[in-house]
Amino acid sequence: MNILLEFFVVTFRVLWAFVLAAAKWLVRPKEKSVAGQVCLITGAGSGLGRLFALEFARRRALLVLWDINTQSNEETAGMVRHIYREMAEEAAAAAPGVAGDGEKDVLPLCNLQVYTYTCDVGKRENVYLTAERVRKEVGEVSLLVNNAGVVSGHHLLECPDELIERTMMVNCHAHFWTTKAFLPKMLEMNHGHIVTVASSLGLFSTAGVEDYCASKFGAVGFHESLSHELKAAEKDGIKTTLVCPYLVDTGMFRGCRIRKEIEPFLPPLKPEYCVKQAMRAILTDQPMICTPRLMYMVTFMKSILPFEAVVCMYRFLGADKCMYPFIAQRKQATNNNEAKNGI
Repeated sequence: MNILLEFFVVTFRVLWAFVLAAAKWLVRPKEKSVAGQVCLITGAGSGLGRLFALEFARRRALLVLWDINTQSNEETAGMVRHIYREMAEEAAAAAPGVAGDGEKDVLPLCNLQVYTYTCDVGKRENVYLTAERVRKEVGEVSLLVNNAGVVSGHHLLECPDELIERTMMVNCHAHFWTTKAFLPKMLEMNHGHIVTVASSLGLFSTAGVEDYCASKFGAVGFHESLSHELKAAEKDGIKTTLVCPYLVDTGMFRGCRIRKEIEPFLPPLKPEYCVKQAMRAILTDQPMICTPRLMYMVTFMKSILPFEAVVCMYRFLGADKCMYPFIAQRKQATNNNEAKNGI
């Protein structure tokens, strides 16, 4: 009798979850404040990582930027400092005596800083040593954005083992190291937010990028298991957001093409749009965001259709070999570099 009663309670909660989800589509939830909180972003030197840094800077977060490229990371930091200066000037120009809002009062603009660290997230010890420096020099991290990513751009049988290992380390294993470094304090405080920037290729795959798909599937699996672990531990103050965008026009997959008749309806995403959507999800504690929303449908259909039906759909869309032009360009670029260097 007890299990029957519990079944009805669970059924009601499931239906109620659908109601709440539908309500959020109709009424946009209020965005939370991240002002004064320490936000660490990996892969901040370019692409989505740089845009995430600029968005969090506009919301008065204290930023910690990690990237393997020191120069590009410093360029991002310079952009962040410019945003801080602009906000400080606007605040100074405001009429004196006007009370600031709650977000502005959390941390004075003059105290906002950005810290840069050169870190190879694919190397475990490098992650742990850099994390220790962050704790000593900045403080405890409240928002962790695991964004760093690489792609080899080779067919499986042509891809050197070292590049496969590198892809797995940076795109997947690094999430374990960064989370292990900063999660303990979040658990102690029951406060924090972990963001996993994965990919639609972590939900469904295509030919020619086996290592990349495997790494992103791994990142998605890690994130989902971590989310369940936090729920099981009843740490409701620690939020998680999984970001799975479609192809983003950052140059990472330059040359990738689907069927030309379909492409106008499903073009590569603008990086700014992708980050705006992700920021909305993060700041409203949304567990997952797929961009565009069509990706939800594709994932659902992949789960219920027979494999041969999925193959037919891929061929119709031109998605079965969409990575081949990208791989060919990578191969040509590699050959040109070897010829230039006299190899």
